[in-house]
Amino acid sequence: MRSRRLLLLALIVVLVVAFFLSGANDYLTLEVLQAEQARFHAWLSREPVTVIGGFFLLYVAMAALSLPGAALMTVLSGTLFGLGWGLLLVSFASTIGATLAALIARTLLRAPLERRYAHQLERINAGIRREGALYLFTLRLIPLFPFFVINLVVGLTRMRLTTFYWVSQLGMLPGTVVFVNAGSELADLESLGDILSPSLLLSFVLIGLFPWLARGMVALVRRRALVHRYGRPGRFDRDIVVIGAGAAGLVASYIGAAVRARVTLVERERMGGDCLNTGCVPSKALIRAARSVREIRRAARYGVRVAEPSVDFAAVMTHVRGAIESIEPHDSPERYRGLGVDVLEGDARLTSPWEVRVETPEGERTLTTRHVIIASGARPRVPELPGIETVKVLTSDNLWQLDTLPERLVVLGGGPIGCELGQSLAMLGSRVTLVESADQLLPREDAEVARELEAAMEEEGVQLLLGHRALRLVADGESHALEVADTDGNISRQPLTHLLVAVGREANVSGMGLEALGVDTRQNGTLEVDETLRSVLPNVWACGDVVGPYQLTHAGAHQAWHASVNALFGEVRRFRVSYQALPAVTFTSPEIARVGLNEREASARSLDVEVTRYSLGELDRALAEDEARGFVKVLTRPGSDRILGATIVGAEAGEMLATFTLAMTRGIGLNRLLSTIHPYPTRSEAVKATAGVWKHAHKPERLLGWLARYFAWRRGEREPVNGRCKESLDA
Repeated sequence: MRSRRLLLLALIVVLVVAFFLSGANDYLTLEVLQAEQARFHAWLSREPVTVIGGFFLLYVAMAALSLPGAALMTVLSGTLFGLGWGLLLVSFASTIGATLAALIARTLLRAPLERRYAHQLERINAGIRREGALYLFTLRLIPLFPFFVINLVVGLTRMRLTTFYWVSQLGMLPGTVVFVNAGSELADLESLGDILSPSLLLSFVLIGLFPWLARGMVALVRRRALVHRYGRPGRFDRDIVVIGAGAAGLVASYIGAAVRARVTLVERERMGGDCLNTGCVPSKALIRAARSVREIRRAARYGVRVAEPSVDFAAVMTHVRGAIESIEPHDSPERYRGLGVDVLEGDARLTSPWEVRVETPEGERTLTTRHVIIASGARPRVPELPGIETVKVLTSDNLWQLDTLPERLVVLGGGPIGCELGQSLAMLGSRVTLVESADQLLPREDAEVARELEAAMEEEGVQLLLGHRALRLVADGESHALEVADTDGNISRQPLTHLLVAVGREANVSGMGLEALGVDTRQNGTLEVDETLRSVLPNVWACGDVVGPYQLTHAGAHQAWHASVNALFGEVRRFRVSYQALPAVTFTSPEIARVGLNEREASARSLDVEVTRYSLGELDRALAEDEARGFVKVLTRPGSDRILGATIVGAEAGEMLATFTLAMTRGIGLNRLLSTIHPYPTRSEAVKATAGVWKHAHKPERLLGWLARYFAWRRGEREPVNGRCKESLDA
């Protein structure tokens, strides 16, 4: 690829040099065009195909190579071909040339720039994806901006070339009309400045700003319509009403109360949401119990002889519920009331953008509020599978009601929830079969990451059916079975006593009056919000699982800060949410921890990355504890130590990930991690060791060669060969 770029660059340099050496630039002046006007017309009369075709190709070439003279060529088209044909020729030639210029800039410069400025360009590309077409259209309408600069700069972004082409075709049309029309009056022109008078330039500026002004006016009219339709209150009871007391809602309420805003938090079920009651806390308590069984079974490896453990599953679930009870006070109504939050139990419904009706056990209340934050969370998705109504479906919500260990469990879904719960129940003694339609577990992770987990789960006795699609539930004697089909269409039956569905979660968006207010949802069912978490209603915000894209407790808390700060202080400044350094951990054995990009995502974005890999089989602490399975993998820009992403597979991977997350957040590279002292022997040393692997791959070979010669000279020896003296080699 590099050689092709160099070849293209050399060709462009040759063509540009040839253009100027040929003296063509001297002919592209207004005086020459006026003097040669008659000759041009005569030539067109004699050889119309040659002149038209040559003109078109020359214009394309000049625009593609960003050569000067495009404006005069546009004027000449009006002189030669008239307004109609001249406009047609130049419109297509200029757009094709501009697209080629963008393609050249993209080919030569985009990859190197993305390697060096990946973080900055990612934000630019996000803006291009959101409003790039409108922005480019505005620039094309205003001839104050040199078109060749626009071609080159936009070419470096990830705007689709088809979008670039048609937007450029439309946006350059008004200016092209003016210049082609001026060509018909060539004799009267004294300079190109005569074409664009101050009044005409002002007109172009207003035309270019019109799309943005129109959009702002539409938003203003829409807000005024809302005020007129619902009647904005003259005063408000609250600054913020937060709907939902899960992780996101609790953080949003806390931040609002901390800055002395008046905040009401409404929850219809239990404070703490999924994380405390059905998600993070109970699942980690169950996982810990399951790992204790695994540790007992593996104790013989350390010289400790014990009998096969006996699992009292009812006692295990008592431990799980005890974990919830021990953490409940942290999320209790009493604690938050003590922090200054007005906590209400009940169902909340928006009757206008500024009014929330709450059905409480004591009766109905209507609150007026400046802002509303929706943090209503999500629930497990249950597929419409034939026969599923004949069995009691387990999900991450109701699994915790069990007191008897499932004898034969089929898990539907190989994502984090399915893997964590399936492996844990297998460790506790269930016969577990996991069905996943993708060809690997954790489909978002790299294949080698999935392979490590697959091997570990199979060792725990989990039967993995990867690349299998669930068809239906059928009666199988006195019990049930799940029919599945593999990629070849072969159908098999998997007997079960329990079915655990873990195929994703869907946002809780109904029942709050959002549909009537015109708050949109995306195709995946989450609420539609912008990068500041504001909905189509200017005072209604959302955060957490109800908006995604990451349904993680810490992601919800991260969003909640933005939603509450933007709601309270958005008139001064609004903050966009960044997920650049958002960590995630799958708490299986081994743990899977990641922050930033992995190889799968880098490939999907066509990003060039350098991969540094360190095996935990080389880590002293892992070897001492006989927990050497796994690796650390870090992605950087080629030739740079700036971290784009890190993946860790192994025991306590989630704890090791924090260092990489901090490094990415604060712009710390691998060189500085290598210079940081880590205690020995700890698992955190794997971070430093990975940085050492990167450093070894980038050691300055030439400098080291000179150092070898220097030290040989200091020892009084002759010139060394590969670091050893010739004298000793001869001996």
